[in-house]
Amino acid sequence: MEGYALPDDTPLWRRHLDPDGYGYAWLLALILVGIGFGLGAPDEPWARLVTLVFQSATLLAALQVSGAHPYIVRAASIAVVVAIVGTTGVFITVGEIGRFAGRTVGLMLVVLAPAAIIHGIVRQARTAGVMTVRTMFGVLCVYLLIGVGFGFAYGVISAADADRFFAQINGGDHADFLYFSFASLTTTGFGDLTAATPLGRSMAVTEALLGQVYLVTVVALIVSNMARTPRAGT
Repeated sequence: MEGYALPDDTPLWRRHLDPDGYGYAWLLALILVGIGFGLGAPDEPWARLVTLVFQSATLLAALQVSGAHPYIVRAASIAVVVAIVGTTGVFITVGEIGRFAGRTVGLMLVVLAPAAIIHGIVRQARTAGVMTVRTMFGVLCVYLLIGVGFGFAYGVISAADADRFFAQINGGDHADFLYFSFASLTTTGFGDLTAATPLGRSMAVTEALLGQVYLVTVVALIVSNMARTPRAGT
């Protein structure tokens, strides 16, 4: 079935933005760049601002490539602009972006993106009738955003509990929480950072279970159905 393909005369710019083109691949690249920055950036106010910019761009890109209604995209754009302008204003006037506020805004931006991507994946699967490489890119985007979202959630919990989250260190920056999140999501469990509170431990276990269930069900299902997709003309 070839109904999912873009027409041959589709402009190149649309192929790079459309969910039926290369949109999810670019979104995956954007998420990876954001994760790389979060893991390597220092715990400075400007880095927190840049992190929020990355999450804002990810949310808007997710809505765009998932084919969200224009009204939703506009509303999200306004909300993102307000959040970034407000955060920038705090940074300029105060010189500091509060850890709790910054992490909370980041969490709110992250949790909306997977919902948009899932909506786009379902729409595309129904239209195409088959699982494609684009579908795989989409589900990988959701997987990575789960890790990013839990990283922000751990940071919010730590900031709200007087920086008592890790057993090994006091406090922790965004890089620490992101590192711990992906170590939990992939069940790597290096052991250099562990949650010290019951809430932190329960969330880490939840993330580990969610990560494994996601891989062995959603990703495995997509891969198996891609393998069974008949080629055109066969």
